[in-house]
Amino acid sequence: MATLPRRTRYTYSLGSFVTGSFGTVPGLLLLPYLTDTMAVPSAVAGVIVFVPKAWDVLFNPVAGRLSDASLVKRGSRRLFLLYGGIGVAVLFAALFAHPGFGSPLPDATYVVVAFFLCATAYAFFQVPYNALPAELTASADERTRLTSVRIGFLAVAILVSGGGAPAITGAIEGVAGYRVMGAVIGLIVLAATFGVYFGLKDAPVGSLRPTTVSFRELVATMREWRPFRWLLGVYFVQALGIGVVLAAISYYAQHVLGDPGYRTLLFVGVVAPALLTMPLWPRVGKRWGKLTGFRIATVSFTVGLAGMAGGQALPLPVTFVCVALGGVGYAGISVFPLSILADLIGEEEERTGATRAGIAAGVWTASETLGLALGPGVFGIVLALGGYVSGVDATTVQPGSAVTAILLGSSVLPAVLVLLGIPLLRRSVLRARVRA
Repeated sequence: MATLPRRTRYTYSLGSFVTGSFGTVPGLLLLPYLTDTMAVPSAVAGVIVFVPKAWDVLFNPVAGRLSDASLVKRGSRRLFLLYGGIGVAVLFAALFAHPGFGSPLPDATYVVVAFFLCATAYAFFQVPYNALPAELTASADERTRLTSVRIGFLAVAILVSGGGAPAITGAIEGVAGYRVMGAVIGLIVLAATFGVYFGLKDAPVGSLRPTTVSFRELVATMREWRPFRWLLGVYFVQALGIGVVLAAISYYAQHVLGDPGYRTLLFVGVVAPALLTMPLWPRVGKRWGKLTGFRIATVSFTVGLAGMAGGQALPLPVTFVCVALGGVGYAGISVFPLSILADLIGEEEERTGATRAGIAAGVWTASETLGLALGPGVFGIVLALGGYVSGVDATTVQPGSAVTAILLGSSVLPAVLVLLGIPLLRRSVLRARVRA
């Protein structure tokens, strides 16, 4: 199999600055944005974060069908990347613009509408973006290399957006900080969109097979494609766990570690080890199999999360060692599912002779979106059960029950969710071919 040009790997991976920014910052800051600047009750705020993305669960497979049709008609999915990315950039800035209508209800309604539109634009970018690796190369090893580079860029994107966004809102307090942060992240998304769109202009494209065009065929594909369904189940429960962690970080830093400034350090503590170990995971997968590597990464991430439960009792350096161990595992649980997905898509397209990349990417992205969206919603319920007190700034004194809820909700709960992936990683279902 031909080796992908290095330029193709890098320009494709620039899209991670779109996916990383949108996947990280709302999950990290949207819940405290609602509870601590608009005085929206925590349970209601969790629902607000969830509802717009729940729409994507229905819409992403449709975006996949449209993307497949565009591939057959025009020979490219790039226009979806361009228009979707521009939409995300503009609407992301609008999301955090804080209209200041004067009461929680109209302010929260504005957030729902802006987030709804932004999530829709994101679907038009993310779905074709996830479909591309199966078309850029037919080699399983090349897909793993492409995915590892992409995840490396994703780790940098998470470091920049996940570390930079809280730093901006910390340096510029109140509503103004969120407005500046939204504009800065929007510009990053816009630059990445142009980079991936123009950079892939001459990239190779796979053979153009007949597209899956009806909802009935989509349902039939998912019903018959058992390996994909099992992998999807793993990815969903782990995305849910990651979504809970993202929503909890700001609260964990302030109320468990005692300093909101630790938000940025927590992100660096996760992302730096992820960056350092990212090149090692493909080697693990090649030597012992992708499923074995996936299991090892899952255990590492779970143990790191569980260790954070001692945040109030353990010395701070020990807590950050646990965070780093979680970062090592996070790199692996990011690389392996996408690599296995590309293998399964290629195998299914060879078996059926029909395009499956767009449909698979649409359903996959819907699952990821649902998991990441449910995470803040679940954590919002945890806050409500603990008696968290919302307000117009982050200095509101919280009862001990709320602090306990934050501690358990940011460590034990997501650790259990991530660990649930282990029994779903069945070699007999995902087949031995994913070892390649």
